[in-house]
Amino acid sequence: MSGISAIGIHIPRLRLPLSMINAPDKESSVAEKAVAGFDEDVITMAVSAARDCLRNAAAGPVDAIYMASTTSPFVEKSAAAIVAKALNHTENVFTADFGGSLRSSANALRAAMDAVAAGSATRVLVVASDMRTAEPYSAQEQQLGDAAVALLVEVNGALRLEADAAINRQLYDVWREDGATTLRNWEDRFIVKHGYQEGVLAAMQALAGQGGPAAESVRYLACYAPDLRSGRSLARQLGFVPEQLVSSLFGRIGNCGVAMVPLMLAQAMQDMKSGDRLITVSYGDGAHAMSWRLEDSDQFSHGSLSAQLGAGIRMRSYRQYLQCRGLEVTSAPVNPVDGISATTSYREQDADIAFLGVRCLECGTEQFPAARLCYRCHQRDNFEAVALASRSARIASYTRDYFFPSPVPPVVAGMCEVEGGARVYVQMADYNDEELLTGMPVEFVFRRIHAAGGKPAYFWKSRLLQSADYLEENTERPME
Repeated sequence: MSGISAIGIHIPRLRLPLSMINAPDKESSVAEKAVAGFDEDVITMAVSAARDCLRNAAAGPVDAIYMASTTSPFVEKSAAAIVAKALNHTENVFTADFGGSLRSSANALRAAMDAVAAGSATRVLVVASDMRTAEPYSAQEQQLGDAAVALLVEVNGALRLEADAAINRQLYDVWREDGATTLRNWEDRFIVKHGYQEGVLAAMQALAGQGGPAAESVRYLACYAPDLRSGRSLARQLGFVPEQLVSSLFGRIGNCGVAMVPLMLAQAMQDMKSGDRLITVSYGDGAHAMSWRLEDSDQFSHGSLSAQLGAGIRMRSYRQYLQCRGLEVTSAPVNPVDGISATTSYREQDADIAFLGVRCLECGTEQFPAARLCYRCHQRDNFEAVALASRSARIASYTRDYFFPSPVPPVVAGMCEVEGGARVYVQMADYNDEELLTGMPVEFVFRRIHAAGGKPAYFWKSRLLQSADYLEENTERPME
């Protein structure tokens, strides 16, 4: 039987206090939402969630990668193919993109379960990632957040699908037409009644007809909700008590689109025990209800949800949010730039996306980027590829640049010494004015460098690890 065996999560570190939207002069509120940084998009978030998932899962190849999103940077190009390359998977891995509806994550998950059950795949990685944007200062803007979740589906996965049922309903509730950057929505009462409530109720009735469990025999309900009040009201109609409801994380992350229900699933799995049942309900142009049973809690790998929830960085202003989203109105002239050529991007993807260096087969020296000549023993064309993305590293040198244009100055860049000996020059991600010292430990994260010419360019950045602990143990002053 097929089932889910591991979950990985990515929550952007930036947090926007909701009070900054309409009351910037008041003290920042506790309620906030997660915001993708200026160098993040749904692809970089998907890569981070996938790495978190595979880091905790049992070792083994992945046969397929399904990517679900309503906000892919591409209308005609596979985002899943970029994710596969960033994970350094082979070209034989099957990739597919799911989109067009908030239910696309449920569609991708069901497709993965069917593929594994049918034997056409052994392990399928399903990644749901979204960063939807509403009109500035709108009520909808306060509800939306950004996140990505990855689920590993394989034979005999610990979380088994017992029954599911989906219904489709055509109506305009929330939508975004081709070329638009922000969502549009109809009147709230219409959306909640005719879209959300009627759709979810119909899906749950269909699930009961397929042998789904009664409310009293379920440990948790993880149900999509457009807002906190509507979600709680619908749960009561379905016969569930508050203790059974998984938090929708409004006021902490926000409605993260196709990743919302998978993220709620990740929360529930932190407390579920062997034999417990869970119902997930996805919404979007209808609804899809799924009933799950946890066979063995010891065989399920959790993502780093709690750690990521507690690692937030509060944004400095609402303007910073607008800049990260590309929504700030500016009078500066826009000069069209073609960006990196497609030929160059293709030739350098092993270094830029897969983050592959080389190791000399004669003396073992590692270097990045790849070269034909070993700088230590001077052997020519005698290398093997090595993956650097998961290696530990330390800061060798750095500089703070306050002149380079960035929504979050300064831009920190410098040399990192990678475990194994290679050195790489990269920018630093998620820098929050921490004190820097040479020797500080960092990890590598996949980020967007620019989107010039309509061709997003991706590369890797460093990110600080345990900076406070390192500062306590080291007294030397940082070198600028």
